[in-house]
Amino acid sequence: MFHTKDYSGPRAEQQTAVLSQLRALIHDEPNTIANLANASALLNFYLEDINWVGFYLYDGNELVLGPFQGLPACIRIPMGRGVCGTSAERRETLRIQDVHAFPGHIACDAASNSEIVIPIVKDDKLLGVLDIDSPLQGRFDEEDQQFLEHFVDILTQQL
Repeated sequence: MFHTKDYSGPRAEQQTAVLSQLRALIHDEPNTIANLANASALLNFYLEDINWVGFYLYDGNELVLGPFQGLPACIRIPMGRGVCGTSAERRETLRIQDVHAFPGHIACDAASNSEIVIPIVKDDKLLGVLDIDSPLQGRFDEEDQQFLEHFVDILTQQL
């Protein structure tokens, strides 16, 4: 079960603790929605300077809003549109330092200034994306990207 943890100390130790908590939360739980809900809550609790974290799920045609933490969001995102749709279509992580400079950015929350999107792919099949927004420009760095890609890898094993 999840126990709150003081996320002080070196960043690498904090990230290791979060990954361990994710494993504990999703262990032996087959329900995708429950796992994604807990995963978004865990990231929302851990990450600083973010204003939205959640999942968009691929329905075979477009991305549809899934479990998240934050203000109400766009419900459907076409493939190739915005940061989420582009990440999903390319099946690659996009770390955007200034979303207002991203061609075709979809502004669900005007307060968002940077974003990172990690595609969720299992057995070469797109399942969706993890999307995290921040009101700060340049909020996400390479270390965040590596941590979040590892987070998604662990989560994907249970989906």
